Amino acid sequence: MIPELGIIEGFYGKPWTWKEREETAAFLAPHGYRFYHYAPKADLFLRRRWQEPHPAEEARGLAGLSRTCRSLGVRFGVGLSPYEIYLDFNDDVRDALTRKLAFLDEIGIDDLAILFDDMRGDVATLAERQAEIAHWMRERSAATRILVCPSYYTDDPILDRIFGRRPDNYLEDLGSLLDPSIQILWTGEEVCSREFTPGHLARVASQLGRKPFLWDNYPVNDGPRMSQFLHLRAFTGRPAGIAPHIAAHGVNPASQPVLSRVPALTLVEAYAKGDAYQYGGALSAAAELVLGPDLARSIVNDLLVLNDSGLDRLTPSASAKLRARYAAFDHPAAREIVDWLDGGYRITQEIIDTQ
Repeated sequence: MIPELGIIEGFYGKPWTWKEREETAAFLAPHGYRFYHYAPKADLFLRRRWQEPHPAEEARGLAGLSRTCRSLGVRFGVGLSPYEIYLDFNDDVRDALTRKLAFLDEIGIDDLAILFDDMRGDVATLAERQAEIAHWMRERSAATRILVCPSYYTDDPILDRIFGRRPDNYLEDLGSLLDPSIQILWTGEEVCSREFTPGHLARVASQLGRKPFLWDNYPVNDGPRMSQFLHLRAFTGRPAGIAPHIAAHGVNPASQPVLSRVPALTLVEAYAKGDAYQYGGALSAAAELVLGPDLARSIVNDLLVLNDSGLDRLTPSASAKLRARYAAFDHPAAREIVDWLDGGYRITQEIIDTQ
């Protein structure tokens, strides 16, 4: 059993171009990826400046991406982060939200993801307020599927340290208050979970009153530490046995759009082959399909350096050799590696604080 698979473009830092988004959706659709959710942290008009209209050029790009996805039979969605509106859901906020939802309807969305992550959550009535807002937005959106990302979307205690202690019974209360048709996003036992197990997912489903909709933070590499690495390895820790326990499986990709397609393909194979899945062979096959045999062979040979060592551990001479090697390839993935070596994808704390 292969669950509904899709891309959730939800990372910090250098955003993909509209062409890269459309090409990624087109490449992955024949392999079973059936939704594409646009929610980059760099789009401030969905986040800190959500009350402002999108500039005309950005609006055209969104509408074009929607048309492309729908032509491919891929559901198109947008993630909206109305920053801390649950603290004061007043008439001005409602008017701004009505305008934003009308804009999203105009460009054409199938899925609306209401994202309450990256916000203070130590509010006693948090679940009640968020459920009220989600229902209010659902009534004013033409989207046929509504998703909610809770403020506490993982068991990971790091969220409590950053955003305040989660209210008691928050997940249970949110799950009981939200209409059963509304999906709830979940990243697992950690923000970037190394593994998902049927036991964990069954427990979360019991708390939420529905199967969780996975927001899988692999191969994303958007933190100050993670941006030093290219997450190229095949998916592991996602056994086929979790399929009956989830509503869908969304992949948050890496900052490098073409390279992200390599691990994305291996997830399909992990579900399709079950106990027969071999992550090493899956990586080699996916890399060759995405990159061609020569570039794939080079990347697999350099995997320990690209995926595991990190930029800061590369000596200048080693970096120069890698750069020369990949500059010799006329392929967009090779150019992504060169850009990464040149520091083009580095994420700073300032980027996270301002996006």
